[in-house]
Amino acid sequence: MKTSKYLFLALILAIVTTSGHAQNRNFKFGIKAGANLSRLKGGDVVSSSDPNVKIGNTNASLTGFVGGVFVRLGSSIYLQPELLLSQKGGTVNIFRSSTSSMNNSSVDLRFTNFDVPVMVGLRFGDFFRINAGPIASLRLSENGGLRQALNEVGANSVKDNYNSAALGYQAGVGVDIGNLSVDLRYEGNTSNIINADTDDANFNSQLKRKGSLWQATVGFAIF
Repeated sequence: MKTSKYLFLALILAIVTTSGHAQNRNFKFGIKAGANLSRLKGGDVVSSSDPNVKIGNTNASLTGFVGGVFVRLGSSIYLQPELLLSQKGGTVNIFRSSTSSMNNSSVDLRFTNFDVPVMVGLRFGDFFRINAGPIASLRLSENGGLRQALNEVGANSVKDNYNSAALGYQAGVGVDIGNLSVDLRYEGNTSNIINADTDDANFNSQLKRKGSLWQATVGFAIF
C-alpha cells in the first residue's frame, strides 16, 4: 500500500518536472475526455456453512466517464504523462441455489479514481501512434455495493479494505488529426483493488478483485 502511494506521488512529480523543461517544438498540452468499459475479475467466495451460496464473477461491464489533461514530450518517440479523473468498476454475482429453486443476481461496484498514466509512445508517419506505460490510481470514492452484496448472502458485518492506491498498466493505439487525438487503450491492474473481509464465520476467505477496462478518448491539444 505504501509503495503504491509513493509511486503515485513520484509520477506526479515527474510530470511537473518534465513539463517545466520541455522544448516548445516537441511539446503539447491538451485536454481529453471519453469513456471506460470496465470489469472486475477474481476468484469465487463460497459460504463454508452452505456451499450453494457464493459470490463470483459476471461477464457484465460498467461504463464510466474519464477526463483530464495530458502533456506530450517528443515527436517520433514521445513521453505522455496524464492526470485523469476516471470512473471504473464492475459487477459481482450473488448466487444462491437449493434443490427447489435458484436465485442469481448481480451488484454494481463503482469507483471514482484519480489516475496518473505515464505513456511511452512511437509515432509512425504523421498520424498513427502506439503507446504503453504504467498507471497509478488513487481511490477517491466508492459506492456501498460490496457491503450490500455480502449482506444479501448472510454476512452479518463486513470489513472493507479497498486499496486506496493501486498499480497497473495501459497499452493502446492512437491517431492524430491536426490538434485532435483519438486513443483506444487497454488497462489492467497488477495489484488487487479490492480485499474485503467478512466477520461472519460463514465466509472464511477474502473477496479479492483486480480490474481491467477498455478506454476510448478524444483529446485536443491547446498548445
